[in-house]
Amino acid sequence: MNTNTTASDVSSGAGRAARFVAAQTLLTLDARHPFVGKSLIDAQDMHRTVMSGFPGWVDDGSPDPRARMGILSAWTVDLRQARLNLVVQSSLPADWSGIPRAARAERPEHLAVDRTFRFGDRVTFRTVVNPVHSVPPPPGSPPKTRGTRVPHTRPEHVKGWFVRRLQPPGEPAIAPDGVTRIGADADTDRIAVRMLPTVSSPAPHKGLRIARAEIKGTLTVTDPTAFVAALARGIGHARAYSCGLILVR
Repeated sequence: MNTNTTASDVSSGAGRAARFVAAQTLLTLDARHPFVGKSLIDAQDMHRTVMSGFPGWVDDGSPDPRARMGILSAWTVDLRQARLNLVVQSSLPADWSGIPRAARAERPEHLAVDRTFRFGDRVTFRTVVNPVHSVPPPPGSPPKTRGTRVPHTRPEHVKGWFVRRLQPPGEPAIAPDGVTRIGADADTDRIAVRMLPTVSSPAPHKGLRIARAEIKGTLTVTDPTAFVAALARGIGHARAYSCGLILVR
């Protein structure tokens, strides 16, 4: 997403306010339809469903089209009503005509978001994240060997993962350990964490397993520009697989 558009400081003073502009769509789909059912059991197919709303905006084979179009998503399932509720955010308008009409339980709801956030604003939020930490390679590994990403599996560890990304007033947007902060602080005692089922993908994506956790609470904006960047870009890993989108109201 073009941060000059979505994270621009406004006239109240540099760094004291920033504007967030995005398109959001709520898709309510029939979880019993085969098109939708495939997305629920295959994380890669869910990714394709999300990306199907943006045909023609970038050339085929272009690197990282999701990030270039500012696409983030999050979903929940209502088992009682057999509904998949999918929220898709982007910097470009979406076209959902490629989703079979019979798979749509309701017409897509489109929302143009244009909101200015100021220092001290309070918002309630919900996000689904992929809470992982890196384990260094074992001693004796070849040079430049990367560490292994290991998911947190306990709510208290997920909360710690999120708290590291909070930004108390006066703190920089990048923490001393290199973690990118979200431009907001919170009462950590009031942050709620719920572990969610892992999603995966069969062949040819064997080994793809995305650990997930839902985090809810209230945020106080401390760095509007950094906060808008977090809203636009998402947080953490697996953003191509419906993790990292911060929904606020």
